[in-house]
Amino acid sequence: MVKKEFTLRGKTLEELKSLSLNQLAELLPSRQRRSIRRGLTEEQKKLLEKIKIKKVVKTHSRDMIVLPEMVGKIIRIHSGKEYQSITITEDMIGLFFGELAMTRKKVMHNAPGIGATRSSAAISVR
Repeated sequence: MVKKEFTLRGKTLEELKSLSLNQLAELLPSRQRRSIRRGLTEEQKKLLEKIKIKKVVKTHSRDMIVLPEMVGKIIRIHSGKEYQSITITEDMIGLFFGELAMTRKKVMHNAPGIGATRSSAAISVR
């Protein structure tokens, strides 16, 4: 099976890397385009510099947009309690970091708690 080459609106990853930030913004959805047009914050600019130097970077900046130069890097995004390691792939270009690191976990119940009705307590015994 041949792996299909990644493209974003007809542009390959190499072409995306050669584009300026404003040219890239034109290819992204409106929310991301607006965010880039307003300009990156100081925190986001520092993060971009760190990403160019290091392979693994820790950040609290959940509002940063995944850019083509981040592909292949490991970014540890803070979820409010801990850092979640995310390996950036081509399909993630244009997403916000916050979309990649979930802040809530799935609730897993194991047995009826204190104050549960007798009928629900009896079900778990069977």
